[in-house]
Amino acid sequence: MGMTITEKILAAHSGRERVRPGEIVMVGVDVVLANELSAALAIDEFKKIEGAERIADPEGAIFVPDHFTPNKDISTARLVSRVREFALQQNARWFEVGRAGIEHCVLPQHGIVGPGQVIIGGDSHTTTYGALGAFATGVGSTDVAVAWAIGETWLRVPPTVKVTYRGRLRPWVRGKDLILYTIKQLTVDGATYMAMEFHGETLRELSMAGRFTMANMSIEAGAKNGIFHVDEVTREFLGSVGHTGYTEFSSDSDAQYVREVEIDAGEIEPQIAFPSIPENARPVSEAGHVRIDQVVIGTCTNGWIEDMREAAHVLRGQKVAQHVRCIIVPGSQEIQKQMVREGLMEIFMEADCIVSTSTCGPCIGGHMGVLGDHEVCVSTTNRNFVGRMGARSAEIYLANPAVAASSAIAGRIAGPDEVMSREAVLA
Repeated sequence: MGMTITEKILAAHSGRERVRPGEIVMVGVDVVLANELSAALAIDEFKKIEGAERIADPEGAIFVPDHFTPNKDISTARLVSRVREFALQQNARWFEVGRAGIEHCVLPQHGIVGPGQVIIGGDSHTTTYGALGAFATGVGSTDVAVAWAIGETWLRVPPTVKVTYRGRLRPWVRGKDLILYTIKQLTVDGATYMAMEFHGETLRELSMAGRFTMANMSIEAGAKNGIFHVDEVTREFLGSVGHTGYTEFSSDSDAQYVREVEIDAGEIEPQIAFPSIPENARPVSEAGHVRIDQVVIGTCTNGWIEDMREAAHVLRGQKVAQHVRCIIVPGSQEIQKQMVREGLMEIFMEADCIVSTSTCGPCIGGHMGVLGDHEVCVSTTNRNFVGRMGARSAEIYLANPAVAASSAIAGRIAGPDEVMSREAVLA
């Protein structure tokens, strides 16, 4: 009986020939990620571990302050200062504001993560790196601390759901639409503590940006991890960021899956997830007249340069509706530099958007874009829970960058075909 890609990676990192779903194993960890919030808690736990004075693998310990940075207030400044001091004392890899960005864009861009690795992080969207053929999952700060101390973590081997996509993508359909549609089919808890393994010829049409988006949001179906097989698109990306010496794993033909789902991607239209869970997806064409107050384009889910180009393509020569705030959040400083080189910054600013620094701020209702009472937002972020981006009475709709940009122009939820044909009826 064969193994899935997830099972093979966990077996290799636990020193065993094979593992099975449900088994609890100790696995060696290649990368341990923490942001300023999860790191602060993990530092406290690390100091409680008897004999733990130094991080076992400082090169694999990554610290990226991104949630409330640039520091939003004095308490945040104090917290970040404490985490910075610890990381530098431990000779760990500290990514300072201005030289980094949002953690889930920074690690791939710096060649830190790649195929065959075991990656854990103090953030639920650590699943992002599964797009590169790695086992990547979010953990609590106590597990981060233990991994710092001993270089290992415990895991229960997850069963795997195989999701296969067939057909050619329709215009304006991207990875965000595939994953929103998939979450609707599975529901938000339909893959709880399972690996979501993505297959099918449709995936060849996706750039790495689209794949990162899908792996990032696999947790929104409850998944332990989301994972892609390595192909030429993956290898080209890895070569561009200097990640070499990796091991590729693939699922056996007789691997056992707890569930298999087939999706006709050619039937999927651009999606919009209604409040207040990601499974509430429906075609944009069925959204009706929903007036909006704010649009957020970017963050860790859709903040890649490909996403920025798509939004700029829609916004070029257009203006954001008078009553709408449109906030552009590139995923990293490097992406923002590329936006400058390609003239995207000018397009956004001429359209009356504001371009933010790379931060998780608006996505988590922290700062730089917090929603007020009863406000409505279209966002390319990954969660639309009650109170996620600000006031509990605010409403959040999830969409891809082209739909978000179109909605900013129309002043209501709208698709790019509608806006770019200049047939939009403004709110």
